[in-house]
Amino acid sequence: MKTTSGNQNTAAGQAAADTHTEHENHPWTISVADHPQRTDSPGYKASRALMNKLVDTVGDWTFSPGPYQDHHGGGVWVKDHDGWMCLLTLMGVEWSAQFCADPAKVDQIRQLAARVVAAFPDTLPGYASFGYHDGEDLLNTPIQTAEQVANWTDSIFNASVPLPAGTHSGVLPTAAGYHHYPKPIVDIDYFRFDDFNLFVQDSNGLSVAVVPVAPRGSGDGRVRVLAAHPDSPYARHLVAPSGGHRPEMSGESEGLAVEKDSAVLPAGDALAQQAFRRQQRIPA
Repeated sequence: MKTTSGNQNTAAGQAAADTHTEHENHPWTISVADHPQRTDSPGYKASRALMNKLVDTVGDWTFSPGPYQDHHGGGVWVKDHDGWMCLLTLMGVEWSAQFCADPAKVDQIRQLAARVVAAFPDTLPGYASFGYHDGEDLLNTPIQTAEQVANWTDSIFNASVPLPAGTHSGVLPTAAGYHHYPKPIVDIDYFRFDDFNLFVQDSNGLSVAVVPVAPRGSGDGRVRVLAAHPDSPYARHLVAPSGGHRPEMSGESEGLAVEKDSAVLPAGDALAQQAFRRQQRIPA
């Protein structure tokens, strides 16, 4: 008994010795504001209505209770003999990120979703029973244009994860929101156009994440700040001194005027220039 006890203590001591601490060396300040002002498309309204109907059928939904916001998390609702369940694909396309989304890369997400739904043949008829008839067309249409990217972004296959407001974008100690942990931003790096720079640097070499505010080819060179290192002067575009979100701010950003929506940088800003640099012709 003594020998056995001694071995157990040795093992426990070794396990304790093997533990270690971890910390994050690259903190971020992340925008968790509501979506930019936009008009809800008929497709989006239909998708949101379906999402709410589907989650109401799930008695053990992890994130209950509602009311729910539609997280653009790349969820795919499928139906088997036990009922409805929401599966997550690898990437979700945030509404504000669609303007730098490469249709060919978003189409890869569509193809994956189509394979998932095909494995659950009751899914599309189930959608139809709730009055949603766009699913088959969305899954079968190759994504080649900005309009098709927009349709996918607000579809039941992307804007489809029902989350309470706190779980969606809350902050501790009240709630831990997904948008305070930058998977939505990291996802962008895997579906953006290759010639758009998502992560740029301020004059101090600190990283900032930006996305376009308008579709590709529009000629609009402005960008929206999504996240910034807290020591970057661009972090003040996202938070007030008290730590809350600041929707408006006047002043200068590295020598350039800040627009009314403080997260939007003018085309002449150094970060906007970096973001679009590879799309511009380089003089000989």
